[in-house]
Amino acid sequence: MKETDREAVATAVQRVAGMLQRPDQLDKVEQYRRREARKKASVEARLKAAIQSQLDGVRTGLSQLHSALSDVKDIQRSLADVSQDWRQSINTIESLKDVKDAVVRHSQLAAAVENLKNIFSGSGLGGATIVRETRDLIEQGALLQAHRKLMDLECSRDGLLHEQYRMDSGNTRDMSLIHSYFGSTQALSDELAKQLWMVLQRCLGTVRRDPTLLVSVVRIIEREEKIDRRILDRKKQTGFVPPGRPKNWKEKMFTVLDRTVTTRIEGTQAGTRESDRMWLVRHLEIIRKYVLDDLIVAKNLMAQCFPPHYEMFSNLLRMYRQALSTRMQELASEDLEANEIVSLLTWVLNTYTSAEMMGNAELVPEVDASNLEPLLSPNVVSALLDTYMSTLTSNIIAWLRKALETDRKDWVKETEPEADQDGYYQTTLPAIVFQMFEQNLQVASQISEDLKTKVLVLCLQQMNSFLSRYREEAQVYKEEHLRNRQHPHCYVQYMIAVINNCQTFKESVVSLKRKYLKSEGEASVSLSQPSMDGLLDAIAKEGCGSLLEEVFLDLEQHLSELMTKKWLLGSNAVDIICVTVEDYFNDFAKIKKPYKKRMIAEAHRRVVVEYLRAVMQKRISFRSADERKEGAERMVREAEQLRFLFRKLASGSGEDVDGYCDTIIAVAEVIKLTDPSLLYLEVSTLVSKYPDIRDEHIGALLAMRGDASRDMKQTIIETLEQGPAQASTDYVPIFKDIVVPSLNVAKLLK
Repeated sequence: MKETDREAVATAVQRVAGMLQRPDQLDKVEQYRRREARKKASVEARLKAAIQSQLDGVRTGLSQLHSALSDVKDIQRSLADVSQDWRQSINTIESLKDVKDAVVRHSQLAAAVENLKNIFSGSGLGGATIVRETRDLIEQGALLQAHRKLMDLECSRDGLLHEQYRMDSGNTRDMSLIHSYFGSTQALSDELAKQLWMVLQRCLGTVRRDPTLLVSVVRIIEREEKIDRRILDRKKQTGFVPPGRPKNWKEKMFTVLDRTVTTRIEGTQAGTRESDRMWLVRHLEIIRKYVLDDLIVAKNLMAQCFPPHYEMFSNLLRMYRQALSTRMQELASEDLEANEIVSLLTWVLNTYTSAEMMGNAELVPEVDASNLEPLLSPNVVSALLDTYMSTLTSNIIAWLRKALETDRKDWVKETEPEADQDGYYQTTLPAIVFQMFEQNLQVASQISEDLKTKVLVLCLQQMNSFLSRYREEAQVYKEEHLRNRQHPHCYVQYMIAVINNCQTFKESVVSLKRKYLKSEGEASVSLSQPSMDGLLDAIAKEGCGSLLEEVFLDLEQHLSELMTKKWLLGSNAVDIICVTVEDYFNDFAKIKKPYKKRMIAEAHRRVVVEYLRAVMQKRISFRSADERKEGAERMVREAEQLRFLFRKLASGSGEDVDGYCDTIIAVAEVIKLTDPSLLYLEVSTLVSKYPDIRDEHIGALLAMRGDASRDMKQTIIETLEQGPAQASTDYVPIFKDIVVPSLNVAKLLK
């Protein structure tokens, strides 16, 4: 014993050393102690159960051996008597029918007396005392003792019934008498079964507090299973089955456990949608926690209380999976909202097999999460996804409409829009829209990659429709402003914000796709990008056009002074034009670079076009060479003035601002020419540089000079028509937008 004690101590020291290898493991000492205590309790329970079972078997065997010995002796004596009688009366055996009948009756009475002795062996009050004691034991929870007495009662009853059946199976009166006498036996059996089922219903708690009680229940069930098998074997030989047999308590045990598991799963719903918007999330979380805790207890404690051939953990795992599947089917059949569908599918497809539940390390290796059958069939999952996508589509459309309405209300505010960190005007619309997209994509990612891609495609499709409405609202905003230019007060600032939003939308779409697409080559999504970029560019271009229209409405009066007598005498119209344009572009500095660069180029082109339009409208006709020289020099100065302005506005953008102003200088050279004979050459040079110049433009230019004869004009125009210049591929037309008034055209050749 001392050697054994030393080995036990050494083993314990080794185990403790293995557990406490790091300082932080000292915090878990209590946890290790409880775990070892549970293991010890489990082992002790198993040992007790095994020893008790062995003792019961030995006791039963000894009793049966004593009975067998007594029976053998009785039989031996009877056989000796019969042999002696048979020898003495071999000749008169046929006349002993009465004796034979007496022997049969004697045998029946002997069996009855033998069983009655068992019934009345408890005390002087006989069978009633045993019944009462058995009932008291059941109420006290002494189930093993109660079952032992019940077995004695059933054994006596079944023995009498079997003897009666064997001797005279047709004697229903005697059979009924025996049934009546043992009538309370079946009631006791039912009461005991009720107690067993109550223990099994609470088995997960019982195995923690008192595992021996559960072991007792299992032993009783095992005894009854053995009796069932013995009776069924005897039935094959005699055809007799006692009342209430087979009891099938093992099968009923699994039925009770199955019903208990189902009730436990269904009973976790703590609220409804009306009382709690998060009812389903809470319900699923409670299910997850209960199932995980129950299975861990079943694996580590409960399975140890049952014989291995019961495969208790595997059966419990099957019950839980079936109960979960049934509950998930019930939830899926309800009229779920979109967020509830997401919660359900996320739980079924991901949480169920994750480390938080069936993939938990404490369930390995008995549970392989990768091989678990799905809780919902593919058809149900597909139907839920279809419902979710349909609901999500409606929700996104409503959310986008509401976001646009809210943004549209901001456009008429008296305060300027907010600026981003770089100082560019913006509204909250892009942030709201893509925050909504982001939330839905994050939710979809929790379910599956396929759903995430579908949601992204849906978002981009609805984004296209939304941008069309955004474009319409921007156009309506502009038209309302043009009806009353004093309102809205911050029209320019909010139109700038609309333009900047287009760039933000572009960047956000690229970011969204980069984040939520596995590869940029996914065709179904990539195809939507070019059309969206084009639509955003169109909205931004129209917004820039609206702002330039605002500028040129203020320039209209000063542009009308160009090429007039007042202009020739010293008008400051171009000075005012430059100041006005620069002032507007100080506000336009809040426009993001890609659009600001295009806007500067367009403003430059339109100013030059308006300047040339003034030339072509024949507002003035020079009367002398000095006037032509003075007018041409003024045009050159103003061209340089405009060039300086747009160089200043375009500084840092890399934009070429010289080309448009060179057109004014080239026209000025034609006007400045002093020798009319060289007009053809000068005009030819002008036409070669600007191939889109038309006959009416040349006629208006010559008419402005005031010194070209009708024949000269005709000759120059006809000659140029014979060899029209070819435009280069990079040439940007400028004269095509300039219409010469029909009144002037009619007078060109006069």
